[in-house]
Amino acid sequence: MITDRSAILFPQAQQVIPGGVNSPVRACRSVGCDPLFIQKAAGCTVTDVDGNEFIDFVGSWGPMITGHAQPEVIEAIRKTALDGTSFGAPTPLEVELAELVCDSVPSLEKIRFVNSGTEATMSAVRLARGYTGRNVVVKFDGCYHGHADSFLVKAGSGVITLGIPGSPGVPEDIVKNTLSIPYNNEAILEQTLRDPQLDIACVILEPVAGNMGVVVPEMSFLKKLRELTRELGIVLIFDEVITGFRLALGGAQERFGIIPDLTCLGKIIGGGLPVGAYGGKQEIMDQIAPDGPVYQAGTLSGNPLAMAAGLAMVKILRRPGFYQALEEKSDWYAGQLEQIIAASPLEVVVNRIGSMSTLFFTSKPVTDFVSAMEADTNRYGAHYRNMLEQGVWLAPSQFEAAFISAAHDRVHLEKALKMTESSFKKLMI
Repeated sequence: MITDRSAILFPQAQQVIPGGVNSPVRACRSVGCDPLFIQKAAGCTVTDVDGNEFIDFVGSWGPMITGHAQPEVIEAIRKTALDGTSFGAPTPLEVELAELVCDSVPSLEKIRFVNSGTEATMSAVRLARGYTGRNVVVKFDGCYHGHADSFLVKAGSGVITLGIPGSPGVPEDIVKNTLSIPYNNEAILEQTLRDPQLDIACVILEPVAGNMGVVVPEMSFLKKLRELTRELGIVLIFDEVITGFRLALGGAQERFGIIPDLTCLGKIIGGGLPVGAYGGKQEIMDQIAPDGPVYQAGTLSGNPLAMAAGLAMVKILRRPGFYQALEEKSDWYAGQLEQIIAASPLEVVVNRIGSMSTLFFTSKPVTDFVSAMEADTNRYGAHYRNMLEQGVWLAPSQFEAAFISAAHDRVHLEKALKMTESSFKKLMI
């Protein structure tokens, strides 16, 4: 694998961009190598600036559920761009996409578009506080809800990948109103929410954790969470930035039958462009300005290019059989991977739900932040490098998800499985 141009670009980037990257995990420090610079992508492959092609299981960290450069999405962007790229005014596209998304996701009666998942979650929390008149936010260890100040407490994603316990620059006055408790622990959940000393406005969680690696919730945990928040008048927020339109058309809430008060979306609903959204019950959403006193705004919110891309994407996802086919493909791949693991002396656990999964180098089940942190990150880094050398691109972190898209065909998946088997053998040497 020749990486001459990437080797030139990375130090060049480090001169003008902190760490040489615009999002920390991309620097690949936790997997012991420098990043590749990507030139283009199509279907289930990406190609770097040196012309090396890789089978892609990153999928731009989730949104490419139909594959890269999906023709209908690209055409929608092209056609819309001919009429202008931004107006700072309402457009018919945002109305159409809002109607389609609300019709798809069970909890949504009204929706507000923003520009990122972080913007969606921070806005949803502000709304919950304004609606309840309370201050405290409860989150879960290892769950990542973006880089807003109040979420950088025992957070997942790049925060644990880089071993950062929090972040300088976050005032104690803000952090003191965030409580982080163990994921999948019903006893501590109930103890916390029923604490009469706490002034809890909302609970926010990833209904399937995707940022400490994939961790699937216990159904009893989700049911208890919904029962308690409803009883105690606490706003329940599902951060479905990853799981929304990924695990089902209606996201994790459809798959599990647990309906939150507010939902945060991103990634897929932008068709690969920067889009986020938050929405939910009308009585809560009507508290947002200009109808209510909770202020949130964004000049580029509802950008026509992003709305056009998202509209084209959601229309594809709503076609009959899309999720069934994706589920069957993902199930087959996981089954083959389990056979490889069973035949290997390596200690490996695979957590999967639908088309998202994580391979943990550990012998114990991974059910929460503590068990995820017991995984062997050095061995994952070696596996990452082995796979990259053979032409498979995985997330450069033990604590992220791998994604299968509609564009992954049997040929590519079988190649990836053979390369996984080869990597495991190398790891034993």
